[in-house]
Amino acid sequence: MENNQVPNNKIVLFKSRKIRRIWHENEWFYSVVDIVGALTDSVNPRDYWYKMKIREEKEAEFQLSTICLQLKLESADGKR
Repeated sequence: MENNQVPNNKIVLFKSRKIRRIWHENEWFYSVVDIVGALTDSVNPRDYWYKMKIREEKEAEFQLSTICLQLKLESADGKR
């Protein structure tokens, strides 16, 4: 895909769950919270991700947040 072209589909489906994504620097970036929700069926995937980051830091002495680029994605209510 050329640099000036931006794909128009922002949502993909995985196991019938919506996964938000954004095109950034010629690459797709996906919502970790949406993926955690789809894989775990958690009622609160944001809290699940938060606790998982804490557990990994304690057990593996590794911070997941340092490898995750934070980009603004549109939420269900239209906010970013």
